[in-house]
Amino acid sequence: MVSLSVNINKVATLRNARGGNVPNLLEVTKDLQRYGAQGITIHPRPDQRHIRYEDAFALPNVVTTEFNIEGNPIPEFIEMVLEIRPTQVTLVPDGNDVLTSNAGWDTLTNKDFLTPIIKQFKEAGIRTSVFVDPIVEMVEGAFEIGTDRIELYTEAFASRYDQDPNKAITPYIDAAKKANLLGLGINAGHDLSLDNIAFFAKNIPGLLEVSIGHALICESLYLGFENVIPMYLQRLSS
Repeated sequence: MVSLSVNINKVATLRNARGGNVPNLLEVTKDLQRYGAQGITIHPRPDQRHIRYEDAFALPNVVTTEFNIEGNPIPEFIEMVLEIRPTQVTLVPDGNDVLTSNAGWDTLTNKDFLTPIIKQFKEAGIRTSVFVDPIVEMVEGAFEIGTDRIELYTEAFASRYDQDPNKAITPYIDAAKKANLLGLGINAGHDLSLDNIAFFAKNIPGLLEVSIGHALICESLYLGFENVIPMYLQRLSS
């Protein structure tokens, strides 16, 4: 079964909009796991507009599943991850000015930059993943830099799913097959939702984990976390 990791950035965004501590990020994290989430994902950014670094340090006190920290490996991020030692770190090439992640790594061009960072995390016992577009060459580059897993950037699939799901998913299948041949684990995330997750999970060979935040939070405004989490788990296991 594919694991569901819930990205809680939007919960922090809502809290930060009014100040104070409502909703309480730690209590929400406990509840998400109680409802069935198999992991918790955060993506702190330098401006801390949603998840703050202090959140990252507090969350290990309540995360009883897998803890995944995503982000651009700037020095402050690397230092934080090495101190916290989450289950997994996912490296994402987002700049300070981006609203949300919008591209995967060019693992060929950035080989010399990423290789020592990944080595440092792995030596600390942290599973590593790199965010990549569904391009076979980028998967091969990910293998060369020594990562444990890739996370397929799924925005292109999600945006084209309604027009032609089979065409939308073809590059992801090709990338996944290459990852399987190379022995890389496969994660996926970005714009996956209740509408498209079952099709994606069914067609990607070797898929281990999906990280879902924005869509899951929006769906939960209508249906509630307690209902939405099992709905995702059912689709991931079908």
